[in-house]
Amino acid sequence: MGAAWNFMSFESKDNLLEAIRRESAGMFELAADAEVWMAPTGAGHWQVRDVFGHLIDTTETYFVGFDAARGDGDPPPLVPLVDMAVHVDRGAQELRSLDREAALERLHVALDKMLGIEEALTEEDWSLLVPHKYMGPLPALFYPVFQLVDYAVHSWDIREGSGKPHALESRSADLLVPVCFVLWTATATVGPDTAPMELGVRITSGENAGDTHITVSPDGLATSGESIADVPTVIEFDPASFVLTAYGRMNAGTVHGDRDLGHAFLDGFFRI
Repeated sequence: MGAAWNFMSFESKDNLLEAIRRESAGMFELAADAEVWMAPTGAGHWQVRDVFGHLIDTTETYFVGFDAARGDGDPPPLVPLVDMAVHVDRGAQELRSLDREAALERLHVALDKMLGIEEALTEEDWSLLVPHKYMGPLPALFYPVFQLVDYAVHSWDIREGSGKPHALESRSADLLVPVCFVLWTATATVGPDTAPMELGVRITSGENAGDTHITVSPDGLATSGESIADVPTVIEFDPASFVLTAYGRMNAGTVHGDRDLGHAFLDGFFRI
């Protein structure tokens, strides 16, 4: 994994911000036609307007977190990650009252402000703890990659709703591979009765191609760079299918070995 493609490294900053600009420009283009504003999407019951409402709600909450990290005001109230889906849906629905032009303008303003905050982050700031509404204090490095998730995955949702063939752009998918493993560690549904599992995930192409060893136990899901040569199951993904599977948009992957174990693993997460 090259540092410029690993969001945890400050060297990835330029790649991340370029990708956010590219994906956000594509999303605004998708809403240029007023007739698509209430069209269905691939994000459950959300319409296109709800995607934009969600991004407004989410980005404006980031400002509260960054202000608090700099000592200006209180952090956003913490909500358990398991309840995130309910709360982001509520936030998106509440902004349905905005007409299309007002929503687009408000998100443009929020996007520009957030990009300005991220542009100003120094290498030291990359590890600044910023309170997140659903995950508590997180290093600032998570915020640009979360923005890229929002624009890349939700643009995919809008295109999916159109019924036309489409795909994720390779550079965006490559950048999102590492955060999907973090997502899995945070959303694994484990407890005292969880049966231990050991398996491998192979990303077959792209800047983050390679193998990841995964263990699941009652204590949680852990990843490592250990060899996966002797595990009972290996699941292969290209970068885009990995991102879209991790974020619950599709069921994808090629299972080598114990398919039932692979299915049990893939069924072991709650959605956010």
